[in-house]
Amino acid sequence: MNYLKYTLTLLITLSTYSCFSAKGLPVKEVKENTSVKTKNQVLDHSSWDDLLRKYVADNGNVDYKGFQAESKKLKDYIDYLASKVPAKDWSVNQQLAYFINVYNANTIKLIIDNYPLKSIKDINNPWRKNRLKIGEKDYSLADIENGILRKMNEPKIHFAINCASYSCPKLLNTAYTSENVQELMERATREFINNSDKNILSTNNPKLSEIFKWYKSDFTENGSLIDYINQYADTKISNKAKVDYLDYNWNLNE
Repeated sequence: MNYLKYTLTLLITLSTYSCFSAKGLPVKEVKENTSVKTKNQVLDHSSWDDLLRKYVADNGNVDYKGFQAESKKLKDYIDYLASKVPAKDWSVNQQLAYFINVYNANTIKLIIDNYPLKSIKDINNPWRKNRLKIGEKDYSLADIENGILRKMNEPKIHFAINCASYSCPKLLNTAYTSENVQELMERATREFINNSDKNILSTNNPKLSEIFKWYKSDFTENGSLIDYINQYADTKISNKAKVDYLDYNWNLNE
């Protein structure tokens, strides 16, 4: 894994996302700011871990009513994250764990703030609106995904962050930390690729999640899309295979 292409020597100030895919997902479009002042620190994700263990099943289904009942604990954790502004001396693993947890915790908050609903897409501009803070700056979920996580040159982040939908990679019921982030991303990637509800693998005509279409460039920097998938797939795909894509199910993952 090559992380040298990305060093968080700055917190990213992002432009408004005006460019979206046909499915309504944001694409990369960022500006950067060169000021960071916060010193390195040990982050405590234990309260988030407690909530995940209580309200997320092993298969990734989420008990949003349970999260609603502990909305203050969730908000306190989100406020805690907002106060821990990333700094240039954070390790890559600290950065990955922090921003994955920022994304997932704020997605859960977005859902319970609008619950009950059938889909995250029932919410007006769920990814584009500035709904969260880091320090004094406002960010959208799209800013975190595309302006920060995707710039870290680690495609496995796509299987770590969760969009509260059935076709998404499942939300793990364990918080990401600097110690476990590599292991959990590896696990999430392998489980998603081999989950027959998300991808139908076959040698000659696999039917893949649209994640692999929307973000294909992230998976093909060091080879083909099939090369990437075959690193994790129990059923290997031929390089000559005809690849089709499954329609994405945006129903709530509850």
